[in-house]
Amino acid sequence: MKLPYISSMILAGFVLINSSCSTGTNATRGTAIGALGGAAAGAAIGHQSGKTKEGALIGAGVGALGGNILGGKKDNR
Repeated sequence: MKLPYISSMILAGFVLINSSCSTGTNATRGTAIGALGGAAAGAAIGHQSGKTKEGALIGAGVGALGGNILGGKKDNR
């Protein structure tokens, strides 16, 4: 896959998830946004080493976990 194709898919996913989670809890929104941001960053970093898919998967996992933690803390306040 080429990087512009991946970028456009990530952008489309971000728009869909962001619009569908606008009424959800902060933890849910944090998870979705963190996963997409992490996937984008992981894909960009992984592209440098020729492992775009693996980078995107790892980035999505780490981003989702971080987003969930931060969103959950915001919910608790």
